[in-house]
Amino acid sequence: MMEPIKISDFNSHKISESEIIKRILSGEKELYEILLRRNNQKLFRVIRSYINDVAEIEDIMQNTYLKAFEKLYQFKHASSYTTWLIRIGINEVLARLKEKEKVIDLNRRPSEIKQNTILEIPDSNQLNPEKRIIRNEAKQFLENAIDSLDIKYRTVYMLREIEGMKIKEISECLDVSISNVKVRLHRAKSMLKEKLYELTANKEDVFGFGFSKCDRITDTVMCKIL
Repeated sequence: MMEPIKISDFNSHKISESEIIKRILSGEKELYEILLRRNNQKLFRVIRSYINDVAEIEDIMQNTYLKAFEKLYQFKHASSYTTWLIRIGINEVLARLKEKEKVIDLNRRPSEIKQNTILEIPDSNQLNPEKRIIRNEAKQFLENAIDSLDIKYRTVYMLREIEGMKIKEISECLDVSISNVKVRLHRAKSMLKEKLYELTANKEDVFGFGFSKCDRITDTVMCKIL
């Protein structure tokens, strides 16, 4: 008999993806929440590389999770669940952009994209007001600088430098060669001035998708599944 898994332990990677997926397919649908919470941040940042609209990003995330759940039986474990999920997410984004016939201006200036701030700082309460302001300004500067990159560079930079994914994983997610990923990453870094890197000590908080945002998308998807 399989031991029960507590949802509160969703962030414990001692519980393997294979075990979780096996139990979900066996009928324990509630365990899908573990996969959602493990991947919310990464999936958000990937989609954010293509679209700068929080409401639309969350809608695409929801569709991605639901589609992944419907096709979970097709997951072959040849790569990680995260890589498989991201590829579904990217396909959803591209389909959405094509459907709406959106023209993305890759040369837009940071001043033109400030209307959507999407930072959420987990430990901001531990900072005094002055440090909090400085940190927020630094993150905004970093977001604007990343947004100024072309999509193909922005996405690779986000996955590698912000999410810390391996080059091979990024190659699989984007369906491009490893050498291509390396070239794009190198160019992305070259485009970002040295001054920018002085402000990236807390990169893990950039384009944050924690707390209320994480709970909202998780609850919405789980309500549709259960």
